[in-house]
Amino acid sequence: MAGIPLLGGASPASHRYQDGRPPGKPVWLLVEWPESEQAPTKYCLCDLPAHYMPRRLVRLVKCRWKIEQDYHQLKEELGLDHYEGRNWQGWHHHVTMVMLAHAFLTLETLRNKKTTGWTLPRTRREINT
Repeated sequence: MAGIPLLGGASPASHRYQDGRPPGKPVWLLVEWPESEQAPTKYCLCDLPAHYMPRRLVRLVKCRWKIEQDYHQLKEELGLDHYEGRNWQGWHHHVTMVMLAHAFLTLETLRNKKTTGWTLPRTRREINT
């Protein structure tokens, strides 16, 4: 990934002067262009300070992928979006149980880097029995 400093902010309102101030804070355009590709494959706008090292910027941008993967797993595989109750206490209990299940599966994955027999289908069977 390469960083290109851009002037102006990311929102349309920040591209013009407001109350005599210049438009928003500067943003960086991060571009991922693998050597095997004809054109760039990914783009990202970033407003982190200019003194951040490019390696740190790339690491922060790439960690977003892991967050999106975890959120997808919480929703699709662990049922975060299945709550249909009507009170805060029930919702809080549901979210807590989903987070505990996610933490358990993450720790099991990190512990062995291989599955130890505790897969998502097996966990569901154990819970339902």
